[in-house]
Amino acid sequence: QVQLVESGGGLVQAGGSLRLSCAASNSISSITNMGWYRQAPGKTRDLVATMTSGGNTNYADSLKGRFTISRDNAKNTVYLQMNSLKPEDTAVYYCNVEVRLPLTLKGRYWGQGTQVTVSS
Repeated sequence: QVQLVESGGGLVQAGGSLRLSCAASNSISSITNMGWYRQAPGKTRDLVATMTSGGNTNYADSLKGRFTISRDNAKNTVYLQMNSLKPEDTAVYYCNVEVRLPLTLKGRYWGQGTQVTVSS
């Protein structure tokens, strides 16, 4: 099974920054897309940002310029740098990866989620 370990969430004041990390298990040899989604209470889980193995990125329009996604393919890790945080960024943030190899693990996986709370 694929394990995704998320870290970096917490409580921060408005205007502050946080960096989330998500490391996938070492048994994976190839990951296509890696990304972050978030879900606020009573709302749907929405796209934050994704990144392909080649470095192409896709962001939610409202987050462009404040959030930056990056990844370390050698470590099977994806990061999310969040700057100028606002109270409306408060949500549970979920890591998502699409495994290509090995074929026995091919599929899409979610992390357990990490809470981000931004106080006003």
